[in-house]
Amino acid sequence: MILVPYQRLGGDTLRAVIEEFVLREGTDYGVEDCSMDAKVAQVERQLERGDVVITYDEVAETCTLMLDREYSERLRQTPNE
Repeated sequence: MILVPYQRLGGDTLRAVIEEFVLREGTDYGVEDCSMDAKVAQVERQLERGDVVITYDEVAETCTLMLDREYSERLRQTPNE
C-alpha cells in the first residue's frame, strides 16, 4: 500500500477520488442531508488536517481514503519485506 500525498493530485483528480469514496462509503451525515459539495469539502478539510490519507493498493490497482491512524496501524501490522 502506497501513501499518495493529496497535494500531488490535480484538482479534478482529487475531487473524483473524494466523490468516489463518499459515494461508496454512504457515510451518515446526521438528520440533515448534505450536498455532494459539502461532503467533498468536509473530506478535503480532513485531508488538510492529516486526519485522512489517500492510499493506492498496487495489487488491486485501487485508490481509497482511510483514517491516518488506520493507515499507521496497517503499516505496523505489515511485515517488512
